[in-house]
Amino acid sequence: MKKFDFLTRDQISRYFSLGKKRNTNRILNDLSDYLSAIRNGYETIYYLNKNGREYVGCDKIRRRTSRVQHTVMRNEFWLHYKCPMDWKNEVKISDGTNTVIVDGMFSRNGFRHFLEVDNLQTMKENREKIKRYKELMPGVVKQLGYYPTVVWLTTTELRRRQIETTCEGLKCQVYTMDDIR
Repeated sequence: MKKFDFLTRDQISRYFSLGKKRNTNRILNDLSDYLSAIRNGYETIYYLNKNGREYVGCDKIRRRTSRVQHTVMRNEFWLHYKCPMDWKNEVKISDGTNTVIVDGMFSRNGFRHFLEVDNLQTMKENREKIKRYKELMPGVVKQLGYYPTVVWLTTTELRRRQIETTCEGLKCQVYTMDDIR
């Protein structure tokens, strides 16, 4: 919880191998002094409250914002990719002139991947970010010696197609939430 900010009950259950929902609910109830919860449709999203932050030594205060679902989607992808050990959230990538803040960065089979989560952004914002990636990649290739993969996680098939079209020229993979669940 300290590292990933917000997790759903199902994500907690899968990560800690807690088994059935009933057992997960029991454990979460036992931890209720340290956790706060948000209802999002049929989902409950958990995060550390003041007592929980003090217990685990966390300074970052989490709040209910529009980015909660964005964070949950990022964490879903982290679980889908088998919890990479070198995973980093919100990493600034720069070549001196261009800068992109990637939602997640990790290695797979010895190669670096950048994750972008498309939840509430407009396609105009996505196109701008893809344009910055295209401008940034020659400098990144020079630093790393290879062309990293930009992985997108989005919500619908239409947005997947739009992102794939815009990403032409980039080494890119696009997933929807349905693909990784």
